[in-house]
Amino acid sequence: MYKSDIEIAQEAKLQDIREIAKKLNLTEDDLELYGKYKAKVDYNLLKKDNGGKKAKLILVTAINPTPAGEGKTTTTIGTADALSRLGKNTLVALREPSLGPVFGVKGGAAGGGYAQVVPMEDINLHFTGDFHAIGAANNLLAAMIDNHIYQGNQLGIDARKLTWRRAMDMNDRQLRNIVNGLGGRGNGVPREDGFDITVASEVMAAFCLASDIMDLKERLGNIIVGYTKDDQPITARQLNAHGAMAALLKDALKPNLVQTLEGTPAFVHGGPFANIAHGCNSVIATKMAAHFADYVVTEAGFGADLGAEKFIDIKCRMAGLSPDAVIIVATVRALKYNGGVPKSELNQENLEALEKGLPNLLKHVENITKVFNLPAVVAINRFPLDTEAELELVRRRCGELGVNVALSEVWAKGGEGGQELAQEVLKLIEKGEASLTHPYTLDMPIKEKIRAIAQKIYGADDVVFAGNAPKEIERLEKLGFGNLPICMAKTQYSLSDDPNKLGRPTGFTVTVRQVKVSAGAGFIVALTGEIMTMPGLPKVPSAEKIDVDENGVITGLF
Repeated sequence: MYKSDIEIAQEAKLQDIREIAKKLNLTEDDLELYGKYKAKVDYNLLKKDNGGKKAKLILVTAINPTPAGEGKTTTTIGTADALSRLGKNTLVALREPSLGPVFGVKGGAAGGGYAQVVPMEDINLHFTGDFHAIGAANNLLAAMIDNHIYQGNQLGIDARKLTWRRAMDMNDRQLRNIVNGLGGRGNGVPREDGFDITVASEVMAAFCLASDIMDLKERLGNIIVGYTKDDQPITARQLNAHGAMAALLKDALKPNLVQTLEGTPAFVHGGPFANIAHGCNSVIATKMAAHFADYVVTEAGFGADLGAEKFIDIKCRMAGLSPDAVIIVATVRALKYNGGVPKSELNQENLEALEKGLPNLLKHVENITKVFNLPAVVAINRFPLDTEAELELVRRRCGELGVNVALSEVWAKGGEGGQELAQEVLKLIEKGEASLTHPYTLDMPIKEKIRAIAQKIYGADDVVFAGNAPKEIERLEKLGFGNLPICMAKTQYSLSDDPNKLGRPTGFTVTVRQVKVSAGAGFIVALTGEIMTMPGLPKVPSAEKIDVDENGVITGLF
């Protein structure tokens, strides 16, 4: 009998979070308990001596997402459980789900089947309130900006050049563009404004890249909220907002400890979007995981062209991290979709379409092994109707690049179904062949850094800088931001900036229409295509299927 993810999670017998903490040599005094199954862990424990041990870092990425599904988070959790079964002291580090996608299209984001982090209802909904705190800090700054203008505008902020928007953790297209300050002088100065989803806020990005509370406060102070009439940047520090913003985030900055269905400890903390921001869980959570465990399994958002590139070029640079091995997740179904098969026909064997779709996977493999110089294994998230001929074709084509393929059945079997994959990962780590390189150096001009990503990672012929992008780049370099890493805002559905170009497109250019600085996060954002910072709900949102009964039992979450 088929069971939904939430039914599997609700039937599981969870361990008391204090028992999970003991696996990391943490005591109850090290925890801030949120009931029996959740706790925050003080990041100051990073200062404690751990004997100088260095954990092995395993990064999980994927091909470009398709409607057929890939199962990256599920694979991440299942791999951690498989390593635990092999006697390895393992910790998994994941992002927190955003309420917008939970109630919109994606549904829950805590893994699936028998490879989940739990309690999944809490993780998918309010959890420990981190995202609410991040939204509150974002909106405190917005309120202080408008109050400053209302109270005389001593800094000379040009209301037409304000770049800071309000935020909420929900998909609400109605709030993308608004006019506020209406109703007379006592209600503020009328101006155009808008909302972003909380996970697109620069506060979220700064939060996830900060090393401690003082670093976070510094980053918040560096946030540029707008410009004066003569184009001088105005920061949150000039508004004296950064101290109060940091105070709102003091407790949120502590990573959240939960568990997998099999009792593997898990940090679930932070969650910037990967097609807008850098798409990784917090630096603090990853570092703490490496402090307490011997093996850390973490994931980056969307495909390797977005999440893994930003994990390596932004997060690893800032945090001094380097993966020891990389898992690239794919499904035969998704590869056939890339080869032109409609979703309704993906259950039928089609070697010709699979051959056409495989170049998408192979490009991601090349990026990891040849551009970043990291050892990789391809994890095929197996579906019941995948044929041996199809699986053998994937093995052979990956083998031509010197990369092995391991089957993953963690959705159906949990850690037991990830044994083959975990063994392959351990082999890669034992060989010690990781030697991280980057597609660009930080001292390169902004245009050349963007071009390096587009050509080396996406396979583009060149980059076109349209509209005001060239002037924006020139201004940012004059302001001293030229040495920052690049955060590409691009569609997740294609290696190109056109979501309709599946597989491995060639002969294309990438058009950068806007370039801006996220000075608090510490990177330059290059926007391509039409990237939404406030998604909308679909015709039938997932929220319509979610309910709760008289006993407080939630259904329909996923």
